[in-house]
Amino acid sequence: MDETTTAPDAYEISTDAARLDRARIHHWLSTDAYWAIGRSRDKQDRAIDGSLNFGAYETSTGELVAYARAVTDHATFAWLCDVYVDRGARGKGLGTALARAVRDHFASTGVHRIMLATHDAHEVYRKIGFTSLDVPEHWMALQFQ
Repeated sequence: MDETTTAPDAYEISTDAARLDRARIHHWLSTDAYWAIGRSRDKQDRAIDGSLNFGAYETSTGELVAYARAVTDHATFAWLCDVYVDRGARGKGLGTALARAVRDHFASTGVHRIMLATHDAHEVYRKIGFTSLDVPEHWMALQFQ
């Protein structure tokens, strides 16, 4: 079921994937997001298709101004990623609002852990309850080149 929630200053957040401006998301991430520079449009579209997507929209125009997605099994675990706020909409609390919408969406679903990785936005996520790992050496990653 698609959800719509209120966000700061006349913005709304929706999980309706049909509203997403895929070209804009690809442009943002592939040209301005350190973790996704150079990501192909095909890869971005596949990521969108395999995820629960959250868009933040100006209520007056319907324009997409921020985006986040969660990779999830909808039962036990979610990975929050690709959080991006358009440069012209930054400083209005939209990043925090998106992260809060993801948290609130999963709060009643049985998902007991939402993970994320960030180089520079720790305070955005701490505001809504994210903490550093208690035992980071328990976690591992397998990365392909």
